[in-house]
Amino acid sequence: MNPPNTPKTAPILLCGVLLLCSVVARAAGDSGDITAVSSKASSDYKRGRLPDGSFQPEYYSFGKGGNWGGSISDSTIDKLTFLDVAHVIAEPLARQKYLPARDPKTTRLLIMVYWGTTEVPMSATEDPLYNNYQQSVAEYNSLLSQMTGAPAGVQAALNDEADSVLTAGLRQLSIANHRRDQIDFNNAAMLGYDDDGLIGTEYGKNIEHTALGTTYKDEVAEIEDNRYFVVLMAYDFQILWKQRKHKLLWQTRFSIRERDHQFDRDLPAMAQYASQYFGQNTHGLVRKQVPLGRVEIGTVKSLGVVSSEPAADKAPPPAKP
Repeated sequence: MNPPNTPKTAPILLCGVLLLCSVVARAAGDSGDITAVSSKASSDYKRGRLPDGSFQPEYYSFGKGGNWGGSISDSTIDKLTFLDVAHVIAEPLARQKYLPARDPKTTRLLIMVYWGTTEVPMSATEDPLYNNYQQSVAEYNSLLSQMTGAPAGVQAALNDEADSVLTAGLRQLSIANHRRDQIDFNNAAMLGYDDDGLIGTEYGKNIEHTALGTTYKDEVAEIEDNRYFVVLMAYDFQILWKQRKHKLLWQTRFSIRERDHQFDRDLPAMAQYASQYFGQNTHGLVRKQVPLGRVEIGTVKSLGVVSSEPAADKAPPPAKP
């Protein structure tokens, strides 16, 4: 999945309207799975603390990043609107003292909310390029077998044909591998799996034969399985509002395997686990089995919309964190 690099112009949505709701995540026994979290904060982003050591409240408004889709039809995510996702995210934000804004003058953060399902490479058995390569190998071996006992001239012709067939097959394999690497690279960036930019590169593949190989292979295996993801990107609201400039203060990316899960059911527990890293640095990827559960959402009560103005550029999540 490769988001566009050019920001689009759209109004800021200040969503105090979303926040007063009841969200309860109930554990679902052995339904846990690996929830992956990657979070980064700008070096000049510092949170104040109260005398008791807890965080000082910061006021935010939501921005509609939107659903980045996926190749699989999945009603548990396709049916959800921005409001559905945002008011689930609001509860864990509140636990970390990020509170809905009422006044633009006291709003520190614009939190853009993106969600979706990754697209993954086709399996080797389904990919026509890999199948073409396999057929080329079979034809190559067949041609070589015909050389046995044949006259020298015939052997030379068969050998040339075999080389040509194999070269064409290897070209198909190279295209398939490049496409797979590109999808892996983009997914690793979107999910926060790869701070060093190794996944989907030739240099990264060499890690498989080192002490880090097991972790690398585990991470590649995870991103080659469709994953639900959420990306939160917190911008300095005052700079964006007054100067029309984007200053990213922190970002948090979290995801879980789509298979055996439901986005609408499992989002609250995913977000609750990820919330401990909101506004902080994980210094790489954090992967942990988290008990997931069902959610009960109470009636949403309006706090009022702060403002639908000013218009500003809507910055999409970069393909590379």
